[in-house]
Amino acid sequence: MDLYREEILDHYKHPRNFGHLQAPTITDTSDNVSCGDTISIEILLTGTGDARVISDIRFSGVGCAISQASASLLTEHVKGKLVQDMKLLTPDDIYKILGVTLTPSRVKCALLGYEAFMKTIVNMGKVYYK
Repeated sequence: MDLYREEILDHYKHPRNFGHLQAPTITDTSDNVSCGDTISIEILLTGTGDARVISDIRFSGVGCAISQASASLLTEHVKGKLVQDMKLLTPDDIYKILGVTLTPSRVKCALLGYEAFMKTIVNMGKVYYK
């Protein structure tokens, strides 16, 4: 399967959930120092405790087609779901969402959004509002 299949190029050229939230609950950033890619995740949570839901999510940053498309696909996947369920996401889930075979040099790119997302929900990032 082609690394830059049509869906990945579409998410790169027309990313979903790209931008900033007006009042995010939590946010965090991950960088790929080897290439300069960076992804920031902003999440608006509703509910409390185990019933917290990812009501809205945005990402921003710069990077290659794989890092940007992966972040776009990830935000679509997690929006509206319980935080506690999304803490169980694995890199394999991201590979399945992408639907392409990655070369070893592209794995870090594909997982950059996932890394920022997991930092945000597991560590609860930088808390702006409770």
